[in-house]
Amino acid sequence: MKVSNPSEKELHEKISPAAWKTLAILSLIATMVMYAETMLVPALPDLIKDFHISYDMSSWILTAYLIAGAIMTPIAGKLSDIYGRKKMLLVVMAVYAVGVSLGGFVTDIYQMLAIRIIQGIGMSMFPIAFGIIREMFPRSKLAIGQGIISSMFATGAVIGLVAGGHLIQNYGWNATFFSIIPIVIILLGVIARFVHIDEPHLKEQNRGNTKNKIDIQGAITLTVSIAAFLMALTMEETGDGVNSFSVMGLVAIGIVYLILFAIIEKRSSSPLVSMKVLANRTILSCNILIMIVGLSMFMVFQTIPVLVRSPSPLGFGEDPLMTSNVQLPFALVLLIFGPTSGFIISKLGSTKPILAGSIISTIGFASLFLNHSTELLVSVNLAILSTGLSLTSVGAMNVILLSTPKQDIGVSLGMSTLIRIVGASIGPAMAAMYMQTHKTTLAGLAGSFPNADSYNLIFLTATLVSFVSIGISIILKRQLGKSTLVH
Repeated sequence: MKVSNPSEKELHEKISPAAWKTLAILSLIATMVMYAETMLVPALPDLIKDFHISYDMSSWILTAYLIAGAIMTPIAGKLSDIYGRKKMLLVVMAVYAVGVSLGGFVTDIYQMLAIRIIQGIGMSMFPIAFGIIREMFPRSKLAIGQGIISSMFATGAVIGLVAGGHLIQNYGWNATFFSIIPIVIILLGVIARFVHIDEPHLKEQNRGNTKNKIDIQGAITLTVSIAAFLMALTMEETGDGVNSFSVMGLVAIGIVYLILFAIIEKRSSSPLVSMKVLANRTILSCNILIMIVGLSMFMVFQTIPVLVRSPSPLGFGEDPLMTSNVQLPFALVLLIFGPTSGFIISKLGSTKPILAGSIISTIGFASLFLNHSTELLVSVNLAILSTGLSLTSVGAMNVILLSTPKQDIGVSLGMSTLIRIVGASIGPAMAAMYMQTHKTTLAGLAGSFPNADSYNLIFLTATLVSFVSIGISIILKRQLGKSTLVH
């Protein structure tokens, strides 16, 4: 499928003040959510202590969030196509507001998991937000809008890394939730008052249309499939051989229900996922790239803190503040390069930056593999990696936006978000597996720690995966041919 060339009029279209205002509001949502998530991660040891739970059980604090987000994103995308993007954005934001408002009051792990599921549902606001940008921005300027939103995730991460440790140390983990309450309530009011989206096609599209129903069977089978795969990944992280049969059983369940989901969607008159859109070679290639980006980013988030905090000579023996400082360049480059890559893509098209980003990401991981002996080397290589991931992510999302039929954009973006989440789940699981199976002890210190082989294997695996992204980028460039907009 080729993306049509922009007309002379499209190339000179300007972004309206209303579109810029809406973009600013949606960017604040991205900042808020990433701020909340980044700040909670340093509190995991406190949660383990306060709730009297094991490390295995604590992993569900992340897993429950991911499962809920993975399941809800395509559903919310479908609902936004039917009922309108602003209406669904307000509903999802209200659900998220409930989650963060109650989070600071939980007293046990089960209450926390319930709250995290509610927050995970809130993740589905992002494909809706990208759909709104599609509605309001000229085709030739889409990369600018979605690049800025993507960079605001990094803004939230920067704020979270800088403020998180201090807030938790002085006021406790509850404060990470309490600090979000006024922000989410204010944003909810701002969206209701100031975001205006013209969607005249909805009334005509939905009048007497019996196809605009939610595919319940598809939602159930998708829920079981995604939950089974993520549970298998979580159990695999423990490295416990006793769980091998359970992991294989969960994988088998996931595969069976994924096949059932595909059959149901193909036969449904109102499918949750358009198989025609998913089967499109261009969109499929971009979704694979997006999965690799998610895998790469969360592999870094899992590995670097362990490397920095492990005792010397296995690690750097640093404290939590230095851990944040080592990772800060990664987030800062995302912050700077997110909107920059959007402007680059709007001028050069998508495929060249995607290919360049894949090459730069590969160089970043290869350099980490060869050079991770000091904090400075790790920080520099993370900055290189972040540059490549920004270009690849923004470029791939831009191609998806331009390649998806307007009536399917909500579902398509929902599935892209789901695929990114799946990649984000695989990354930490792979890193944890290597660290669990390659450990050693140090004289005078209790416990065992990942050895040098574990980090080498993690960074080598990431380098090989990044090589795959280069090949996919080349294939994508050939698929799109000589289209002016994306080439």
